[in-house]
Amino acid sequence: MTTLGAVFRPQLPPERLRAVARAADDAGLEELWLWEDCFLEGGISAAAAALAWTERLRVGVGLLPVPLRNVAVTAMEAATLHRLFPGRPVLGVGHGVQDWMGQVGARVESPVTLLREYLGALRALLGGERVTTDGRYVKLDGVALDWPPQAPVEILAGATGPRSLRLSGEAADGTILTANTPPEGVQKARRLIDEGRAAASRTDDPHTVVVYLLTATGPGAAARLHAELEAEGVASVPDLGVAGNADAVAKAVQRLADAGADTVILQPTADEPDPEGFIRFTAEEVRPLVP
Repeated sequence: MTTLGAVFRPQLPPERLRAVARAADDAGLEELWLWEDCFLEGGISAAAAALAWTERLRVGVGLLPVPLRNVAVTAMEAATLHRLFPGRPVLGVGHGVQDWMGQVGARVESPVTLLREYLGALRALLGGERVTTDGRYVKLDGVALDWPPQAPVEILAGATGPRSLRLSGEAADGTILTANTPPEGVQKARRLIDEGRAAASRTDDPHTVVVYLLTATGPGAAARLHAELEAEGVASVPDLGVAGNADAVAKAVQRLADAGADTVILQPTADEPDPEGFIRFTAEEVRPLVP
């Protein structure tokens, strides 16, 4: 069964999150995802609030940019969320937008090397290990969490290029793909992820593929979708995004699932006029049509 969720986009002010999260929980939505985009809203603080305001909703952060965050701090915050709300947080890490990383003086020469070192250390820390490592970027001296998660947790990695996708298969428990990934791109990503899993002898381990789907519904849906694709410079990419009613959206979700996605997260346009309504549309109208 394909997991279905929706995004609370950080173009909305933080004070809107409570109403959206409560609407998601009340409607029975499976997952609500948040972004730590510069320089909008903090991913961990927003996730903690959303989890506290809800009862059963899983809350994803896709993703935390690793150049901004010391791996020990990320491990502490992730462990805290998992102990407070067992089974409900879903955390992803990734390179971050390189221009933004440059703005804050955190851009690194080799983002892939940093992510490799970071994933290894983060998974070990969350697994309750005491970690000493002296990598190119990640350096820890006998660090262990006093309050690690009480059960194994998944760490996802955001990836786009071939090297990052192979690394995600090798070193992460799942992969997050952007909304600029059509079904054909999901197929290609899955092959690269599986190459990484094979290289690390992890083919027996489950690996969740999460993909965002840019979605518009209601009045002016097609125009809003086209405007956002144009702004992203991807309007010419075939089979990217969807505008229409629940049936049209469900068919687009199924195309991504058939291509290899395990979880599809509907991403409203930045100018979505009714965020709570979009959540209810996802849970109450699209979900029943997605097997």
